[in-house]
Amino acid sequence: MTDQSPPQTVTEPVKKRTKKTNTRRKLRSGRNIVPAESIAGTALVFVIAIMAFLACLTLGAVSMINTTAGKWQSDISREVTIQIRPFDNVEMEQAIREASRIALSFEGVSKVTALNDVETARLLEPWLGSGLKLEELPVPRLMTVSIAADTRPDFAAMRARLEAEVPGASLDDHRAWVDRLTTMALTMVAVGSSIFLLVMAATVTTVVFATRGAMAGNREVVEVLHFVGADSRFISGQFQRHFLLLGLKGAASGGFFAIVLFLGLGFWSSRSLATPEGDQVAALFGTFSLELSGYAGILFVLVLVAVLTAATSRLTVHFQVNALHSYRRKSS
Repeated sequence: MTDQSPPQTVTEPVKKRTKKTNTRRKLRSGRNIVPAESIAGTALVFVIAIMAFLACLTLGAVSMINTTAGKWQSDISREVTIQIRPFDNVEMEQAIREASRIALSFEGVSKVTALNDVETARLLEPWLGSGLKLEELPVPRLMTVSIAADTRPDFAAMRARLEAEVPGASLDDHRAWVDRLTTMALTMVAVGSSIFLLVMAATVTTVVFATRGAMAGNREVVEVLHFVGADSRFISGQFQRHFLLLGLKGAASGGFFAIVLFLGLGFWSSRSLATPEGDQVAALFGTFSLELSGYAGILFVLVLVAVLTAATSRLTVHFQVNALHSYRRKSS
């Protein structure tokens, strides 16, 4: 008899895989649903940058106009002008002294200054050119009346006394002119606010169409996610992150160019203050420089554009996915 031993099974050791599995790899769904770099995304960043630039430009212009209008109101309460027209039988120096005495007799008047020929010629230089010979022209003499703070003299009584006691004298409190400028400023503020709202509306509309285009380009992925149980909040959250990044890029670019533009205008305005034309422009429109509140408003606009872009994208995707879910439920 021969011993038959049971057959032995030889098992080769299984080599362990050294390659790490990707089961623990963090899923970044946003990159899979909406490609981070695409032609549509680049175009949307460019459009958002333009919208943000226009919004910041409008806000900065409204801020400067509002500041200038406030300065007009402040200046009108601190200074008025006395004008003495030349006549053949009027001694100009004596008339100036008499007008100064009458103005200083009113409570609230702190100082009266008569403009000399050099200062008068400088005021007329933007319209009549340089090298004027005032002695050959019937140019009225101007006097500035400074008003103390928190006081308001009786301008009606002052005007009546000047016209009665000083031949050719008249008082101009600039009220009609400044009222017109203030009305124009308020109108421009209203127009600027309307433009700002239109830019925001255009931004929202652009993001809505861009989101729908992104959903159409990734429709199969969205449908699969929805089929395996992903709710509308998850899917819309992925689009929201993607469009928030695009909104931040576009808003930052547009805001940067707007700030550079305002800084350049402020530098040009400060360099032109020494010229008569620059003084006239500064008197009417200010120094073209934004205050800290204006730059804070620009930063607010940048955040608003980015948040509005993300929120619009999220709501658009949410409604589209819910509509798709309702359609499938009705079909089934």
